[in-house]
Amino acid sequence: MSEPATDQPASSFKPEVTFDDFARLDLRVATITHSEPHPNADRLLKLQLDDGSGTPRQICAGVREFYEPESLVGRQIVIVANLAPRAIRGEESRGMLLAGSNAAKGSDDRRVVLMTPMSEIDAGATVS
Repeated sequence: MSEPATDQPASSFKPEVTFDDFARLDLRVATITHSEPHPNADRLLKLQLDDGSGTPRQICAGVREFYEPESLVGRQIVIVANLAPRAIRGEESRGMLLAGSNAAKGSDDRRVVLMTPMSEIDAGATVS
């Protein structure tokens, strides 16, 4: 069996999970309604989202060096909607966005790309 094509070493792949483990994740499309720098962290953005629930959702994401806050407003992203809330540097984060990266944190040539739907779809749409 051949190794996956990637710029990252095979050792960076995580352990295998079962289908049931994966099925526990609630992946949803969300629309970014507001984006601003996190007041207490240089690498984070604070994002306000429409996740289709009718209640605004806030997440904190470590993408500040790759995206200008205003460029994200109106964009759709994929989030893990059922991740337990946690405080990140004094701000509540209720979920996590999905993004791809070609290199480890701190690498000079690192790129981070947000996972987005190919076409617009209603906020709250499930991802499977």
